[in-house]
Amino acid sequence: MKLWQTLTNGIGRENPTFRLVLGMCPTLAVTTSLMGGLGMGLATTAVLAGSNLLISLLRNVIPDKIRIPCFVVVIATLVTIIDSLMQAYTPPLAETLGIFIPLIVVNCIILARAETFASKNKLVPSFVDGLGMGLGFTISLSVLGAIREILGTGRLAQAVDFGFAGFKLMPKEAAGLIMILPPGAFITLGLLMGFLNQHLERKGGEKRESI
Repeated sequence: MKLWQTLTNGIGRENPTFRLVLGMCPTLAVTTSLMGGLGMGLATTAVLAGSNLLISLLRNVIPDKIRIPCFVVVIATLVTIIDSLMQAYTPPLAETLGIFIPLIVVNCIILARAETFASKNKLVPSFVDGLGMGLGFTISLSVLGAIREILGTGRLAQAVDFGFAGFKLMPKEAAGLIMILPPGAFITLGLLMGFLNQHLERKGGEKRESI
């Protein structure tokens, strides 16, 4: 039960995007489409789960005074591996995400989980925490990307580089270009953040009243 709570924590109550407001650069930059958000989310999830696992494994070996540089080395190594794999097997997606894949190294979500959780907990809980936070980040980016893509282009899951035109959901004339521009990212993020926070706060208030 505790592991399940650790896993779902990052998806709901401590969602890194909508609750903790971390990793805003890729969140705002790559969510012009569902595929962009999903690709960035999965890459970040792989690094989060892997870095949490390794840092938990090495937590008793890493000297306390240099723990942050050591964490960064572990994270950077995993990001390099993920970047190389994407360049080899999904070059169109790697090109679309561009500099934001290497910049996962400085994503504050990853370093925050390494410092606050992985360095203080055992192997399995640390891996589950990284996986949960990564899934929460992936879901957030995917939802943002899907909404912006539909409202901005009228289609969903376009992948031009892969030769897939996506699903047409509304006439192109009804779409608003602003939704795939920076203002659309802020508008969509703000509305989703407000909705989720209000829902969770209301749910928490009802729970307290029932107690």
